[in-house]
Amino acid sequence: MLCKIALGNVRRAGKDYLVYLLTLTLAVTVFYAFNTISVQVDIAGVTEQNAGMGETLGGIIGGLTVFLGFVMGFLMVYANNFIMKRRKKEFGLYQVFGMSRWQVARIMAMETLFVSLAALVLGVACGLGLSWLMVFFTASTFKTQIADFHFFFSISAFMLTVGCLVAIFLVTLVFNLRVVARARIIDLMSASRRNEAIRVRNPWLSALVFVVGAVAIVVAYVRLLHDGLPYDGSPEGMQAFLVTTITVVAGTILFFFGLSGFLLKVLQAARNLYWRGLNMVTLRQLAAKVNTVSFSMAMIAMILFLAITAVTAGMSLAGVMNETVEHGTPADYSRIISYIGERSAAELNASGQEGGAAARYDVATEPIDVLAASTVDTVAPDTPEARPFDLASIIGDSVQLDVYDSTPIGQQVPLVTLDGLCDAVDMPLPAGTESSDATGLGLGIAKESDYNRYLRFMGFEEVDLGQDGYLITSDMGSSINDVYNAVMKEGVTIDFAGHELHPAADAVDYDASVFQNAMMGMNSGVIVVPDELVEEAGLPLYYSYFLGDYAEGVSVEEGDAFVGEYRSYGDLTNDDGAVVALWGMEATRTSTYESVNSMNGLISYLAIYIGFVLVVACAAILTIQQLSGVADASGNYRILSELGTERRDIAHSVLAQQAVFFVFPLVLGIAHSCVALSVIIDLVELFGGFSIAGAAGFTALIFLVAYGGYFFVTYLMSRGIIRDAVRVRISW
Repeated sequence: MLCKIALGNVRRAGKDYLVYLLTLTLAVTVFYAFNTISVQVDIAGVTEQNAGMGETLGGIIGGLTVFLGFVMGFLMVYANNFIMKRRKKEFGLYQVFGMSRWQVARIMAMETLFVSLAALVLGVACGLGLSWLMVFFTASTFKTQIADFHFFFSISAFMLTVGCLVAIFLVTLVFNLRVVARARIIDLMSASRRNEAIRVRNPWLSALVFVVGAVAIVVAYVRLLHDGLPYDGSPEGMQAFLVTTITVVAGTILFFFGLSGFLLKVLQAARNLYWRGLNMVTLRQLAAKVNTVSFSMAMIAMILFLAITAVTAGMSLAGVMNETVEHGTPADYSRIISYIGERSAAELNASGQEGGAAARYDVATEPIDVLAASTVDTVAPDTPEARPFDLASIIGDSVQLDVYDSTPIGQQVPLVTLDGLCDAVDMPLPAGTESSDATGLGLGIAKESDYNRYLRFMGFEEVDLGQDGYLITSDMGSSINDVYNAVMKEGVTIDFAGHELHPAADAVDYDASVFQNAMMGMNSGVIVVPDELVEEAGLPLYYSYFLGDYAEGVSVEEGDAFVGEYRSYGDLTNDDGAVVALWGMEATRTSTYESVNSMNGLISYLAIYIGFVLVVACAAILTIQQLSGVADASGNYRILSELGTERRDIAHSVLAQQAVFFVFPLVLGIAHSCVALSVIIDLVELFGGFSIAGAAGFTALIFLVAYGGYFFVTYLMSRGIIRDAVRVRISW
């Protein structure tokens, strides 16, 4: 009997359960589809190129799903609160007719169970279709071909989704039982007659609070644009960023806290508009609602800001890496040697003496042959046997470019710094980098002969610097390269150990500045000067870059497999036995592409997953707030109808109120995101190009579908509530 009543209630109260069912179905759909990522990467052929990617992505998204499940659980409680407010009188009648509280609780539990099961069936069905479509998105993201597409059902994803749904169901059930256990029959029966106390704050005070909030937001914007992000991680930078964050959060809260009073004063000043139609009623109701939900609107604006920024920045960064990886892989294989600096050698020696270490460290005066030093003994992981690893056996054409530190041995001040070049052309770097060590460090110095060997390897024409020429090389983004281009175009001279050098070109040769395989720019600035000047200045070695293509007859697969052999390198020492260098990054063209694909997939999935769930959560909260408000004000709409107000005008009044609640947090969230993204773009452009056009369109699509869809559903359901209120006479 109770089960039959519960089924009938669900069918009858379908409109009330619509938001609950829609949100829960979307959650199940997204949870299931995204947790099939491990199956998707297998079908898309990703694991053939990058073993373990499926497990990595699956683990990250699985953990994120648990967190988002808690978020959706509290959201469902909020949605259920709306249903309870609409049906308190009904539950009170059950008890009047003789039902016990336990029986009423069982009815509520079964209703919640039926809706949850319906959401599970619909969500898994939609999730299956979405997961199958996402296989093609996965293949596109990871740049693979689908060899054997087939329909699939993931037991693990289904079980995780069911687990989250059960947790949401239990949280909602506990809330419902608590309401029934604590509520008195008289309270339940009179719930429909209780209206929220409307307290309209002093308009002048509210307007003042609004202005203070707007000023605080502007101040936070100015601080962020001036200080930038804490790029260097210094305590001062982090403290300034924390102050900026607190300012924008406080400003957002004050903005919505005083919004109603500000709108009231503005429209009251425009008397013709204020007294037209139901504008006065609309504004008064809006003021009362904003007073009670100002804090939640502020939080929604901040969450939307995070969602917009995460999706746009994440997808843009993934796109940039996709575009730059081809330029950033000049050879089949690259290896770096990092030389120990003068200060580092002293610190290491001091540390070694204290600890009793036998190694001795020194500054290199002669470059180490990377190809020769790479010939070591290879130790198999499963056996103690060693076998020779001769990199020269697979390398054909190769080149080594030795880069020197611009701080001469025995001195503390570099000959050329990025700060000095910026000052010479009056072009500051992005905000937040002024106090970074990177701007004060000296640029690398390369010999003309070494650079010409590199140019020959790359297939470019050689350069002739004469006796007093210099070139600047860099594969970074426009933030740095624009400075270098201005330096050379304006003919800025460099005082290099008593010699005045002049630029030998008008701009950086971007294509002839890539010295290693990497997914983004890594050469932050190397100056090419005549050979004799490097020797005369007494500069220590900084890096050695080795680039090599596989020899004829060695396939890419064979070369990559050979490079992938496990091996343990010894110390890089000079003739005296002192350690002078350390092995740096090693990368093949294939591994670089795989790293980019992996990063693209990880960033894209996390950005879309987090962004979509956060947007749905915000939209659902706003929907529930508005539907609850319309339900509470249904008696007022009945009175307006009896006074002769057209139902269409009442609906327009509700639409105007809901537009304010949906649009204002979104507009403020977009404003926050625009300022934050402008700083992020400047920072990322240090390492490569950065465009948000495509990602912004994708983000807009997410908001149009999710946020706009909830707004449309809210208005339709509100019209239904108004229609019922106007049609049914109130019993006083």
